[in-house]
Amino acid sequence: MPETFRNTHTNKDMQQLRHLLSQAIGNGIGNQPVSLLNLACGRADETRVLADVFGKNGIQISGMDIRDRELDIARERWKKLLPDNAEAEFHVQNGTKLSTLKQLRDDFDVVFMRHQNYWNGDTTWKEIYDQALHRLDEDGMMVITSYFDREHNQALEAIQSLGAKLVTNIRNPDSRILLDAKGKSVDRHIAVFSKL
Repeated sequence: MPETFRNTHTNKDMQQLRHLLSQAIGNGIGNQPVSLLNLACGRADETRVLADVFGKNGIQISGMDIRDRELDIARERWKKLLPDNAEAEFHVQNGTKLSTLKQLRDDFDVVFMRHQNYWNGDTTWKEIYDQALHRLDEDGMMVITSYFDREHNQALEAIQSLGAKLVTNIRNPDSRILLDAKGKSVDRHIAVFSKL
């Protein structure tokens, strides 16, 4: 991978994420170009991994976050480092306002959320999940990863309560432990949902 990250662990984390996503989705992506919405993407470190895993036949990635500075980093990095069959754009926007966003397409093949902080606002995240499901194509998939066991279970419950079907749920045995909070590790869990 040609990317370089400030955090020395990030390249290894991206290799782990690539493996985890491939395991979770299997052959779940067809032979057409893919549209992917990456919500709460921050610097969007995972953009190349998403392009490689989901975009074998081309991909349009739309990243969203409320932090403009983080998105500036993403824009600068990914305008140079994506494969030829991939495009990425980044929007400063609140995920609870997806229904009002006119510059995004109406539906996406994949909605991706990495390390959402569900317990920092369960009502807010439930609204984001609901809006994301409404932007998901009928045959699309929603993919989330989580730092914590409890938070992951809460997110699973919330998303299923909105009518999504849990397709895959994997605990990452090689997740890198983070020391800033007990029980926290990078991409500790991954789950894939479909619409019912």
